[in-house]
Amino acid sequence: MSKGIFIALSGAVLKENQLELISQNLANSSSLAFKKTRMAFKDYLSNPESEQSGKIMTDLAGVATDFTGGQVQVTSNPFDIALEGNGFIALENNQYTRRGDLKKDLEGYLCTKNGSRVLGQNGPILIPPGRMEIGQNGEVVVEKNALDTIKIVDFEDKKSLTRVSGDIYTTAQTGIPAKAAVRQNCLEGSNVDVFGEMVQIVSAMREYQALQKVIQSFDEQTSKMTEVARI
Repeated sequence: MSKGIFIALSGAVLKENQLELISQNLANSSSLAFKKTRMAFKDYLSNPESEQSGKIMTDLAGVATDFTGGQVQVTSNPFDIALEGNGFIALENNQYTRRGDLKKDLEGYLCTKNGSRVLGQNGPILIPPGRMEIGQNGEVVVEKNALDTIKIVDFEDKKSLTRVSGDIYTTAQTGIPAKAAVRQNCLEGSNVDVFGEMVQIVSAMREYQALQKVIQSFDEQTSKMTEVARI
């Protein structure tokens, strides 16, 4: 079999993975605080001792999350918050998020939509009945009584953040105080640029189809060589 087919195959597999990743981005274009992901590629010369000696192979360099902010939309819910600037809302169990459509759980603690409690400087924040206000520094006030300040942290190396779910991350890295401002009655949208993703998916599809044709061509050549050898 021609060594060139391995090069085309490596590229086709990665393009298929890239198409899947772009599709995930598009599927979450309307998800609150969703951060798009990108694949990075690298080319290298194969092992001189291998059958593909001296051939340029394509491999995955990594998948990176783009943490740039999404567009902020105004709401009428006092439990909605958005972060302006770099930072994450600290949650229990060493988890972090930028999604701010919060609520109270059955015990009255401030939590995310999936039930993870939001941390203050003194632990989970218990919200008593009454009118709640959240200041730009994250201070939670109910009926003029200051309860606690939402813990907003950032990370020197965001590459260490691992996505647990669509908008929840975890890391072994210790967070540092963030300078992000908190906006009450607001929510952050996805940072996915639908038009840009569509351009990406069209380009990736064309490249994938081109690689398929190359693979098919190599396969046909191999078949012809086999027939000639038999004769």
